[in-house]
Amino acid sequence: MQTTKESSNLRQKAIKGVFWSALDSWGRQVISIGVFLVLARLLGPQTFGLVALSTIFLNFLQIFLDQGLSQAIVQRQDLEKEHLDTAFWTNLGVSTLAAILSIACAGLIADLFKEPQITQIIRCLSLGFIISGFSSVQEAIFQRKLAFKSLALRSLLAGIIGGVVGVVLALMGFGVWSLVGQQLTNSLAQVLVLWWVSDWRPGFRFSPKHFQELFSFGVNVMGMNLFNFLNRRSDDLLIGYFLGSTALGYYSVAYRLLLNLTQLLTIVIVKVSLPTFSRLQAEPERLRNALYKGIQFTSLITFPGFLATVVLAPEIVVVIFGEKWIPSIPVMQVLNMIGVLYAYFYFNTPVMMAVGKPYWKLALDILQAITNVIVFALSVKWGIVAVAAAYVIRSYVMAPIDIWVVRKLIHINIGTYLRQGCIPLAGTIFMLIAIIIVKTFCATLMSPLALLSVCIVVGTIVYVLSIYLIAPKLFWQVVNIAR
Repeated sequence: MQTTKESSNLRQKAIKGVFWSALDSWGRQVISIGVFLVLARLLGPQTFGLVALSTIFLNFLQIFLDQGLSQAIVQRQDLEKEHLDTAFWTNLGVSTLAAILSIACAGLIADLFKEPQITQIIRCLSLGFIISGFSSVQEAIFQRKLAFKSLALRSLLAGIIGGVVGVVLALMGFGVWSLVGQQLTNSLAQVLVLWWVSDWRPGFRFSPKHFQELFSFGVNVMGMNLFNFLNRRSDDLLIGYFLGSTALGYYSVAYRLLLNLTQLLTIVIVKVSLPTFSRLQAEPERLRNALYKGIQFTSLITFPGFLATVVLAPEIVVVIFGEKWIPSIPVMQVLNMIGVLYAYFYFNTPVMMAVGKPYWKLALDILQAITNVIVFALSVKWGIVAVAAAYVIRSYVMAPIDIWVVRKLIHINIGTYLRQGCIPLAGTIFMLIAIIIVKTFCATLMSPLALLSVCIVVGTIVYVLSIYLIAPKLFWQVVNIAR
């Protein structure tokens, strides 16, 4: 009876966590996309390319700021006050050193890319390191408690404040500095709001013993972040170095939309999965079922979202960003083909963390980083579309390895695992057929905005009806969870 009650309580907390995580992710992304839309129309590709170049070096240093201590706090079952205090002062100290190092090396990075304008951009954005040092532990505490409501309110308010600052600066003609101002204001607002809603304050103590306990887990996370950086930013590095900031601007906007879609469509459930899976680590059967259910629900959202973007990319770019961003269309179409994999593999990391095997994820990240750098280096000479295609193809070729790892860790049934996406995929196919029919017969009769609107409405109706007819039980499960 006690186990059933605990199970029900965890399920309620997880569902509430999904709700607030959804509000956080979707609300923040709606704000982000809205601000991005305005800034993309006010600013040019080179402006976005300069900021993308600057953040390559900054994101590299970001790897070493937290050392995985925050995720160790979320995962650890027995947590003491000394763990929190030690993690806080470690993060703040390393963040301050990173800011000093970044400011000192800004000129060297600008010389490397032959872009002197990014020197001051890097120096200003380096202040964000110190700001983030004040928030990582408190954010981990909220995640550990599944208290995503406070995190959601913080992110939404900070997104609005940062967006207003960025748009105002752009309208005043500050150019690239509007993007810099937006990022710094957003980070500062998040920290201030988080400290306002949190009742935890750090004590003035540092324990080497507690640091070692956290770092033994966190060092693997830091290694993952390092190789994840190579996975995520080696394409930017090579494009910026060989093709220049304008080409990187076109590529980064297409990739930015992919990341925004990922936040909207996958991060919602994935955020809640680590603390939820961690509580189920001693119950393998429940953990497997939670994984299956998470993949199924995520596929219901991600499959139509990513694949519809592939078909509607021309209209999306023209309507949202303007015709000056047309070179981003083929890149966007190619990159969003990876959405099917995201629905499955975004749960891999929480599974490995929950069962205490972060070094398995580290090994996977090393393999992916090496192969990504190789395929990016081979494809960059053919342009940004070739780089995007290399990333997607590499991901599908290596997919069986990811599946094997999850099977080895929690003994999933591969057939059951893969079947979770069958119903969403079938509904998505019907939806895409409907959208293509609408585009075929109405493209010359409507403006891009009208055509995009009609396609979205028709596609949504067809998809919902398809799921209802194919799997009515699943349809009503989703409706009940929403209620």
